[in-house]
Amino acid sequence: MTTTAVLLAAGRGTRLGAITANYPKPLLDVGGMPIIARVLSGLARAGIEEVTIVTGHHAELLEAEIGNGAESGLAIRYVRQERLEGTARALSLAREWLGEERFFFGWGDILVRPENYRNVIRASRLADAAIAVNEVDDPWAGGAVYIGEDGMVTRMVEKPPKGTSTTRWNNAGFGVLGPSIWPEIERLQPSARGEYELPGAIAALVESGARVRAVPMEGPWFDIGTPEDLERAREAYRRR
Repeated sequence: MTTTAVLLAAGRGTRLGAITANYPKPLLDVGGMPIIARVLSGLARAGIEEVTIVTGHHAELLEAEIGNGAESGLAIRYVRQERLEGTARALSLAREWLGEERFFFGWGDILVRPENYRNVIRASRLADAAIAVNEVDDPWAGGAVYIGEDGMVTRMVEKPPKGTSTTRWNNAGFGVLGPSIWPEIERLQPSARGEYELPGAIAALVESGARVRAVPMEGPWFDIGTPEDLERAREAYRRR
């Protein structure tokens, strides 16, 4: 059973402009709770016991707000990404606490229904790894995920040009990985943005022949990247 997790929460959130200029994006309020607190609550319900949070932009504010996790029944530690070199490098900062075990990974600014965490953890038992996917009209803004008839990922393309994808599945930004991801991260080359990006390492894992199961999400998916995304999420939680 997967009981450890890593949450990536170091980014600046530049597309949110002044909203995150002096504030960490994962602490933005949605429905009366910080985004990352909702994620942590869902992980605790899914059986996660220990979480490493990779912080960066205004790390001290996030760490002070979330604390050590005692109130939620989680053991939380923090590691800071002093140089924002990408999400793959961020994940590597937590490696010493993960050992050779499988672990949940996710972004600290993506909101989904809590049951999705348990679903992806369960599905990972039948494969080498698992990633959650959500259906969209065109995955150009995220990551296109191609899936075989057996439910395994056959190919991943990060931010494909508009209209070029023949799949409607998008990388939802969380899943379960094991120690086989570390060699792929070590071999990873920087993206066009000059960053070492975790989706690229997962794509390489798929290309190596690893069985990576795609787990379709249940319910809405909110990736809080812009002011409009934030307002959509807030409106959805107000309606609840």
